[in-house]
Amino acid sequence: MTHEIRTRFAPSPTGYLHIGGARTALFSWLYARHTGGKFILRIEDTDAQRSDESLSRQILEAMSWLGLDWDEGPFYQSQRLDLYRSYVDNLLDNGKAYWCECTSEELEARRKLAMEKGEKPKYNGTCKGKGLGPGPGRVVRFAMPETGSTAFDDMIKGRISVENAELDDLVLLRSDGMPTYNLVVVIDDATMNITHVIRGDDHVNNTPRQIRIYEALGLELPVFAHVPMILGPDKTRLSKRHGATSVMAYQEMGYLPEAVVNYFVRLSWSHGDQEIFSREELIELFDLKDVGRAAAVFNPEKLLWLNHHYIKNGDPARLGALLPDFIKHKGYKIPEKEYIEKVVVDVRDRTKTLEGMVDFGDFYFIEKEPSDELKEKFFIPELADIFRSLVDRLRTVDLADHTGTEETIKGLMDEFNIKFKILAQPMRVALTGKTVSPGIFEIMTTLGKETVVSRLTKALQIMEERK
Repeated sequence: MTHEIRTRFAPSPTGYLHIGGARTALFSWLYARHTGGKFILRIEDTDAQRSDESLSRQILEAMSWLGLDWDEGPFYQSQRLDLYRSYVDNLLDNGKAYWCECTSEELEARRKLAMEKGEKPKYNGTCKGKGLGPGPGRVVRFAMPETGSTAFDDMIKGRISVENAELDDLVLLRSDGMPTYNLVVVIDDATMNITHVIRGDDHVNNTPRQIRIYEALGLELPVFAHVPMILGPDKTRLSKRHGATSVMAYQEMGYLPEAVVNYFVRLSWSHGDQEIFSREELIELFDLKDVGRAAAVFNPEKLLWLNHHYIKNGDPARLGALLPDFIKHKGYKIPEKEYIEKVVVDVRDRTKTLEGMVDFGDFYFIEKEPSDELKEKFFIPELADIFRSLVDRLRTVDLADHTGTEETIKGLMDEFNIKFKILAQPMRVALTGKTVSPGIFEIMTTLGKETVVSRLTKALQIMEERK
């Protein structure tokens, strides 16, 4: 075995990259980076009917979004079929595999009979000694040892042992000539010199079968590490009914990749009580020995909390560069880069996603008409004189100068003998169309004098009309 640690991620392009797959990819990537090894990407697309090239592209896009760069690949199994068949020939020549002519109807009848007798519904080896060759409808089966056991030391689960009598003479080559998963995964991992196979624990039952194929081909075994599954908040297997399970759905909802990575790594892995990790810290600290055996529970609120942390502490220029897609999606005109960055600084403390930034700060991109109820409550005739004086004074002030603006408004309050709260909410409703927003002075600075004067003037007109 090579001294360099080599891990891999091998998704099947029959669906989007989901949370469980992404977490496995992350663990595999981190272990390679932590040990100074290599991370290989392989696309398992031998299921021609269900594999989709567009899904392959989306998986690569999701990996790139998460920042999980690969050192080799992506390799496509569909381009390696001749290699797999040469290994099947090797097994046939050495008596480690055989041709089988049993029909699916015969197999189903035997399966039902075994179930009725309370026996394991495994293939009974009917064709094992027949010496058959290739023919229409025939498959190649692996000759599993009938006695003894197969054991391995899993880096996460510990020692696992299975009686060989429990294992099937599994199909290696289907009747259409396509190789099966358990064969190709062994050949790929061996020929790509994978030293550590890190994958979901739904593959634990396949591992003894694969070990037998490694041994039959005279190939060196990798180290196996099966990561526990992810459950929904109700402790059942994570599925769409628990919310979004596709990684790219989180990008579309305005989550940041660093928040998603930080959350995914905490599903079954920990380092003391630390919750927030930079990418550099993860690479330095991650080790498979710290991955727990118990299933992880996905908590959307925790992910949202982490996302809020990264938004609140993020670089406004970077966040601003991510916002135009969300602004455009709402049908708003995309403003200048500098303007968007000011909006980010204004709203980030009160918002948890990029989409939430645009929703909460919608009044920065479009003039929001207050509801009739808000107009009735806040644009009262008694404020008309104060608002008229306010508008006049703001025309002459540099709104970017907070201190100057505050002094101007303080002078107005002294003149009319009022407290700021009398003025604040009507101003807020006039400027934003709602009662909850960032600070008044921040809003005025970002919106600029022309917009501020225009919106306050409209409120003043309503007040005067109601006199």
